[in-house]
Amino acid sequence: MSTAAAPLSSGQVLADLLPASRVRDAALVVGGAALTGLAAQIAVPVPGSPVPVTGQTFAALLVGTALGAGRGFLSLALYALVGMAGVPWFAGGTSGAAAPSFGYILGMILASTVVGALARRGADRSVLRMAGTMLLGEAIIYAVGVPYLGVATGMSASAAIAAGLTPFLIGDALKAALAMGVLPTAWKFIGKR
Repeated sequence: MSTAAAPLSSGQVLADLLPASRVRDAALVVGGAALTGLAAQIAVPVPGSPVPVTGQTFAALLVGTALGAGRGFLSLALYALVGMAGVPWFAGGTSGAAAPSFGYILGMILASTVVGALARRGADRSVLRMAGTMLLGEAIIYAVGVPYLGVATGMSASAAIAAGLTPFLIGDALKAALAMGVLPTAWKFIGKR
């Protein structure tokens, strides 16, 4: 059995470096959903907003980038479906689709898919490209989550932006900075092995 690492090439995401099998893919999908559910338990209420600050968005974008578009989509779809079925692993131990913040989960499914596709094109290999990828992923989450919040609560567009976007920008910038450091560093480390 060889311990040599697979050659690094564009078109790969980090998960592709593991030996390929359906069991691997299933484990990665379930693991990505579980990671997102665990990260959602890091929830800090935001005064005046029904949406807490969570680790959920960071996990969703990390899952998509590390697993690629297909497995990222499946992970976040599994996370959403299991939470809708009653498993209390949405933010703060909640479940179901009735929460005003459920739109962000729908946005995470789409964002995970998009950042996964970009990672497959090498967007996770450099800090600058990773920054753009994370910002795009965050924008997609907000593009779905904020209008959903407005509709679910009856808020005006400006109120939904004030409650569902503005309070989160600094935290999301920090999450993006963390991802910008972690993923390109992981590729550099793997490339040296």
